[in-house]
Amino acid sequence: MSFSSHFVKDKFAQYYQKYSSSIQPPASIENREFGFLLLKERIMLRHKGFRSVDDLRSSLKTIVPSDVYYSSAYYERPEEEMKGKGWLGADLIFDIDADHIPTPCGKVHDIWVCSNCGAVGRGESLKKCPTCGEQKFNEKTWPCEVCLESAKVEAIKLIDVLTKDFGFSSGELKVGFSGHRGYHVQVESEEVRELDSMSRKEIVDYVLGIGLEAEFHGLGGKRSRVLAGPDLNDLGWRGRIARGTYAFLLTASPEELEKIGLKKNVNTIIQHKKKLLESWKGKGKGPWGIIRDIGPESWRKIAQYGVGKQSVKIDTVVTTDIHRLIRLANTLHGKTGLKKMEVPITGIEDFDPLKSAVTFKEGTVTVLVSDAPQFRLGDETYGPYKEQEIKLPTAAALMLLCKGAAKVVE
Repeated sequence: MSFSSHFVKDKFAQYYQKYSSSIQPPASIENREFGFLLLKERIMLRHKGFRSVDDLRSSLKTIVPSDVYYSSAYYERPEEEMKGKGWLGADLIFDIDADHIPTPCGKVHDIWVCSNCGAVGRGESLKKCPTCGEQKFNEKTWPCEVCLESAKVEAIKLIDVLTKDFGFSSGELKVGFSGHRGYHVQVESEEVRELDSMSRKEIVDYVLGIGLEAEFHGLGGKRSRVLAGPDLNDLGWRGRIARGTYAFLLTASPEELEKIGLKKNVNTIIQHKKKLLESWKGKGKGPWGIIRDIGPESWRKIAQYGVGKQSVKIDTVVTTDIHRLIRLANTLHGKTGLKKMEVPITGIEDFDPLKSAVTFKEGTVTVLVSDAPQFRLGDETYGPYKEQEIKLPTAAALMLLCKGAAKVVE
């Protein structure tokens, strides 16, 4: 193990020695499988079980893992191999990651490296390496304010869907910052515990807005000229379509209207935008059909774009997986040194993960940084750095070390 790796492990060990009492067990800890990603070997130690939180905390102090997970599932025998565990049910898990949300900042701070020839590029990795044609890449993504805010917006949308459309209470939801670039939303309820993968897929489809047909929401069939579209206050996806349409029309430019497939009606929509938006006020039923030159096909395209704006960008594989491991709250994330932490639903709008999830707030470390973009922790901004030796606060240095972008200067 290198000197830098020893430094990271020492800091993680200090954290678990000092803060292990803050780590709370999941419900029914005795029925959960635990997994630890080891710092030195970078392998996953799975099929661990604990009878009490004290046993769990003691193991964290001894093992000092880079990442700690527990199963969303409940098992009769969590320490057995998968076939022998005896599945009893699972919580409903949603993972929102900036990796699944297109943001312009990715071209600035994300890097891909070809596994074969070592070619390097910025932004989202390509399907094939432009140099050698290889299809495997190592990606290095960074958490920035734009990415994290986009993920938070999706988390807020998801909470709204789960509480208003599915009827879950806030007490049944756990919302957490992942410690890296996203949020987890977990539903602990008897109503969902025994759902199989296909049933969870139906929930995924609803959250994504898959299969919504405009004609079933008052926008007529292909040959129909009758328009009686959804209202802003309608329940379920009808209201979401209306709100998505309103939000789009509020800021839509001619270029954006053309981008969704509109041609002839662009100028008409821009010219009558104020009238279209005001049509929802009071007892208004919305803009559907009030401008003669804007026909059903145009409204269907606009409404479909509204669906996309209201749908939630989740990792669909996570939600349908009834054996999924999820990161344990108040444990450290091995890619950042930040902690996974629960976020109060009522305070999520004002939550700043780059402040609240910072743990190592004392001391400084001199590091040699190979290549790192600008990033913020707390109230300070660091970088960009390129082949630079610099003394940094421990949290900033640890971020770079965990990203493999720096080495400790001995």
